[in-house]
Amino acid sequence: MRKARILLDRDFSIGETDPRLFGAFVEHLGRCVYGGLYEPGHPTADAKGFRQDVMALVKELGPTIMRYPGGNFVSGYNWEDGVGPVEQRPKRLDLAWFTTEPNTFGTNEFVDWCRAAGIEPMLAVNLGTRAGDAARNLVEYCNHPGGTAWSDLRRSHGWEEPHDIKFWCLGNEMDGPWQMEYKSATQYGLVAKEAAKMMRWIDPTIELAACGSSARNMPSFGRWEDEVLEHTFEHVEYISLHTYLNNYKSDSAAFLASPDLMDRFIDEVVAIADGVAARRRSTKRIMLSFDEWNVWYRTRRSRADRVKEGWPIAPPILEEIYTMEDALAFGGCCISLLNHADRVRVACLAQLVNVIAPIMTETGGPAWRQTTFFPFAQMSRLGRGRVLRTQSEGDTYDCQYYDPRGALELTFPVGDVPYLKHAAVMDGEGLSLFLLNRDLDQEVAVDIRARGFGAMRVAEAHELHDADLSAVNSRDEPGRIAPRTLEGVSIDGERLNVTLKPASWNVVRLQRA
Repeated sequence: MRKARILLDRDFSIGETDPRLFGAFVEHLGRCVYGGLYEPGHPTADAKGFRQDVMALVKELGPTIMRYPGGNFVSGYNWEDGVGPVEQRPKRLDLAWFTTEPNTFGTNEFVDWCRAAGIEPMLAVNLGTRAGDAARNLVEYCNHPGGTAWSDLRRSHGWEEPHDIKFWCLGNEMDGPWQMEYKSATQYGLVAKEAAKMMRWIDPTIELAACGSSARNMPSFGRWEDEVLEHTFEHVEYISLHTYLNNYKSDSAAFLASPDLMDRFIDEVVAIADGVAARRRSTKRIMLSFDEWNVWYRTRRSRADRVKEGWPIAPPILEEIYTMEDALAFGGCCISLLNHADRVRVACLAQLVNVIAPIMTETGGPAWRQTTFFPFAQMSRLGRGRVLRTQSEGDTYDCQYYDPRGALELTFPVGDVPYLKHAAVMDGEGLSLFLLNRDLDQEVAVDIRARGFGAMRVAEAHELHDADLSAVNSRDEPGRIAPRTLEGVSIDGERLNVTLKPASWNVVRLQRA
């Protein structure tokens, strides 16, 4: 059995978690929208076609903000196609995923769905095939009260009151050659700057995120962020980050270490953004919007997994089935986000339903939770508050993480990886501990000292564990992987002791005695 020690103090913190840290993402991709959250005629669908079985799971999952409509899809999307009478909306070929988009679900339906779910809507604008004019028109359509062509068009479509959407993304992954009309950093920076300027002239209260590089392993990473912020620094509040973890090499130790590269990624983008500020002698700090993150690799590299020939509507693509092992790596990402709450103010799990998602559905049938559902739901429910700075001691290991980019076989060293990855979040009622044991074979006995909290009691303690790391949840066995009671948690005043099973995700909630 390994041993680890954690020391924390209520007076030493990293920062407050922003409510938007617990967001997710809906794209017109596969069965995320059609057959996912929207399925008229489904036994549980309401009058607007929203699946209520999915809605119930979404509310349990607890996302706070939802990014829409893409993703790669947005770089070819004409937002006007998705508003107005449904029978008059055109069908279009979508070049992002080689499907036919019927446009029966669009901006207004999305906002209605968000309101029903109690979620803040986030919109991305098309800076691929379009530019600032279409973006500012969409802001006017959504946010202006009335008396103009675009705002009155919204009112004529049945939405009298403005949507008042506050958070906007300036395009998506614009340095990616797979993107429609992808751009150099200078080209994108100039377009994004002008779009931001006009959008904010329409509504000065909105917040804007510029596109960061598509991934940390992109050749453009670093130079892209620096150049884009050089153009947009005065016009945006956020720069975006995207990452998807993989286990192509079937190397479990490296896979579970990979969230530590997410930590490095965040630190690097913070350094770049602060460097741009330093050149200006500016006290402004660009915050980070980690608006795509997840585990994704099984349905990623093969065209057959990403594309169904014949331009179908809502084909079953990118339907990753998540294992117990995936849930552990996913939980590591949750911890990384919490531990950077001072600068990562927004994050969106990609995506919400069916497509690399925590929720799966059968068209016309049931919905169920994937293994990754549980770490996110626990983070959203118990991770809101002040993230504490901790000191820890314990064993570490080294590994090599394989992260290819196209034909490039890239490997990144990951050194001094703690077997125990953790985060601590306090609120007015108590303290939540998120504990990931990355040792595949040994338990870890953890000694935690929480200074300044006084006598506490264990309010709840749960573990996610299965001896078979390949175990999954399915339609026929939806509860194979689920949180169970974590036994043997002891507390004496401000000192807590707990033993974690090998390869396990654990959450302990403490409250004042």
